Amino acid sequence: MKLYKFIIILTFLSHAAFSDDIHRYGTTAANFLEIGIGSASGGMGEAYVAVANDLSAVYWNPAGLSSLKGVGIQFMIQPWVVNINTIFAAGAVNVPRIGTFALSLTQIGYGQMDVTTLAYQEGTGEQYTANELALTFSFSRRLVPWFSFGTNAKLVQSNIWHASANAVALDLGVLVNTHFFSVTGEKADGMVIGMSISNYGTRMKYDGIDLYQPIDISEYEEGNYGDVAGQFRTQEWELPLLFRIGVAVKPIVSNFATLTLAADALHPNNNTESINIGFAFKFKFPGNGAIVFRGGQKALYMDEPQFGLTGGLGLEWNFLNNRKIVVDYAYKTVGILGNVHATTIGLNF
Repeated sequence: MKLYKFIIILTFLSHAAFSDDIHRYGTTAANFLEIGIGSASGGMGEAYVAVANDLSAVYWNPAGLSSLKGVGIQFMIQPWVVNINTIFAAGAVNVPRIGTFALSLTQIGYGQMDVTTLAYQEGTGEQYTANELALTFSFSRRLVPWFSFGTNAKLVQSNIWHASANAVALDLGVLVNTHFFSVTGEKADGMVIGMSISNYGTRMKYDGIDLYQPIDISEYEEGNYGDVAGQFRTQEWELPLLFRIGVAVKPIVSNFATLTLAADALHPNNNTESINIGFAFKFKFPGNGAIVFRGGQKALYMDEPQFGLTGGLGLEWNFLNNRKIVVDYAYKTVGILGNVHATTIGLNF
């Protein structure tokens, strides 16, 4: 009976989420916060809010950090579209009976660009750059074997030549393990429900010397000051607030293979709602490691999506008393913007 109640509630929430016709396109700043982190999630079509159990959980669902044991580090480099590069680095430590603490940095660079003006539309000979970053402190804890929560506190900064903007934000996430659809009868192999809210924070407003411009108050009058100090006043912009809810099930669980199926529903404040789906098929080599094949589809039901099919491959190697090296690769299709490749390296010890 509980399963029927869950399905009814989930259906009601999905109908409520997908019935909104106002999508507020282009109304947020720091949209790099919407670029997925981690190659494992990227290969699964970013259906990861109920699957996240590595350091990339900092982005998807901080509650997933509770699965980490000991000390872990992770590094990702992701060349994005039009020569935009994303770098993610994180470290975490699990403190027994207290929880998991993590510190991470996400940085995106837009490369060098020519400075142009109305008078010099081919360029002034100068170049400028733009970059954005998010410094995140995370905490997660498993309160009981079937429930964990996590939270992020982060500083967000955006720089465009001599102008910059800052904001602070919070993320919240939970994971619930259930007996539903468990092929082994164990709750650890049953359906997992994940939920997260990302980027709830202050607004961003750009300021800097690029916004200072001399003004001639009375352009057609003689004898007045021709260069009065002036400044453009920029508008404050919200961060890209995002609500995710997802489920993950394991229809195949054995000593040699595990199949995970996942689906996420997304409700952003600056776009249409959408659904991500994905799978991960892990072949285990007991005592040595594993190889993981991943695939998925991103942005189902989004209005005119540019995202499409994804795929990925993961390698896990165990060595020296349960120390583990993980290398993941992901391939994403981004429509007319081309294709994206991402590689992530992780170490747990």
